[in-house]
Amino acid sequence: MNRAAIVTGAARGLGRAIALELARRGERVALFDLDLAGAEETARLVRDAGGAGRSDGAAGEAERMAAAFSVDVSDETSVRAGVAAAAARLGPPLILVNNAGVLRDDLLFKMSEQSWDTIMDVHLKGAFLMTREVQSHMVESGWGRIVNLSSTSALGNAGQANYATAKAGIQGFTKTLALELGRFGITANAVAPGFTVTDMTRSVAERLGIGFDELVAREAAATAVRRVGAPEDIANAVAFFASEASGFVSGQVLYVAGGPRG
Repeated sequence: MNRAAIVTGAARGLGRAIALELARRGERVALFDLDLAGAEETARLVRDAGGAGRSDGAAGEAERMAAAFSVDVSDETSVRAGVAAAAARLGPPLILVNNAGVLRDDLLFKMSEQSWDTIMDVHLKGAFLMTREVQSHMVESGWGRIVNLSSTSALGNAGQANYATAKAGIQGFTKTLALELGRFGITANAVAPGFTVTDMTRSVAERLGIGFDELVAREAAATAVRRVGAPEDIANAVAFFASEASGFVSGQVLYVAGGPRG
């Protein structure tokens, strides 16, 4: 409780929900995103929520609950500067949530090299650079939690050869981190969401040429629980992996998808 966490892609959607849930449980959150205005809005929401998990409501403490940073996770220099700034502001980051992501969907025969590279840079290279930079703080403290965002697309999804490959790679990366870092009190796990209502998934409906409500209804019908995911569903799973309670769980991939996917 009251540790510093970094959440990438924190300007909206899953990243915002994850940051809010971690703050609710008493963690300080550094919000990384290229969209600084969006990250600052997330920080404001965290402060306005008042940190329900905290015992005091002092204004000074509220300012230390959240801080926004403009960071390009695919750029080594930007990552190093961002992590250093976050550590100076909020304390050594002992929780890392690699959530930053983009979509560049297309069928394979139409997919550009740039679309492939962008997905690999943000999802895979970004997770690598962030984890490499943060792990030294965790090793020094003898405690750490790394949570990587994968996806059910890791199992294969038409029009997402790049995204599916990256999200499958995240799972291998996670399992390797668990083996390498476990001796230092650090766990690494992945959360693989199914269809979840975010701005990103709204763009899927546009790509398919159908209404978003129609897409949601179709996806809900394909789940065991007959509904699609909300950002809070994913945030709750991430928060468990980021907690003390998950100390004997490492190298796992949890499909949060409304049914037995994976």
